[in-house]
Amino acid sequence: MKQNRIHQKLQENKKLLSIYFTSGYPNLNDTIKIIEDLEKNGVDMIEIGLPFSDPLADGPTIQESSTAALKNGMHTELLFEQLKDIRKTVSIPLILMGYFNPMLQYGVEAFCKKCQEIGIDGIIMPDLPLDVYQEEYQHIYEDYGLTNVFLITPQTSEKRIRAIDNASNGFIYMVSSASTTGAKEGFGEEQKAYFNRIAQMGLKNPQIVGFGISNAHTFQQATEKSKGAIIGSAFIKHLTQNGVDSIAHFVRQIR
Repeated sequence: MKQNRIHQKLQENKKLLSIYFTSGYPNLNDTIKIIEDLEKNGVDMIEIGLPFSDPLADGPTIQESSTAALKNGMHTELLFEQLKDIRKTVSIPLILMGYFNPMLQYGVEAFCKKCQEIGIDGIIMPDLPLDVYQEEYQHIYEDYGLTNVFLITPQTSEKRIRAIDNASNGFIYMVSSASTTGAKEGFGEEQKAYFNRIAQMGLKNPQIVGFGISNAHTFQQATEKSKGAIIGSAFIKHLTQNGVDSIAHFVRQIR
């Protein structure tokens, strides 16, 4: 697979900050402004959440934003429409994150084709199993130049982590804890041991840590042994409380 923006970004000599937000939240038409402001303020990658009615892995903050976005009228077709000119103003990697059901309803190949057309670089579908991806969809993702990102957790076996590493072409999303998403005050000994264990495995794909990162302290802890960190719930809380005009302030307090 040829290199895309994700691969180029991973080669930069810095710890990467990736931000997740739910498209269509707080307001239906905030998506573009949020993406542009995040890039302007030095964020390295953006995960655009496609809201889904039954978000199993998400904590209450992201679930609530998802419910609100659906009520606002957000859906796959509309998101693609909103993003159609995004590459005229934004150059950092963009990743779509969601659940497999909306992608399946849209049609997997049609979805991937659309992603390529508008300049999406990768996809994260936590509920798409590795074997199903490899057997049925990997060739489609690769045909359209899309990086598929898999999640690992502290419970994932070494054998499975190696299989995910072999199937990956980009980075591995390293979930910091076994619970649902949400901001934490800091990481405990158990999580630090997990970060160390993965770092010592010598995986070919870099890891980016998600879940539980909300401030400069947790960002630093999460990136000590990894390539970067993803912030979702804390950013959505910030948008809820302060609106979309306060993104610069949020990013400044992480870096």
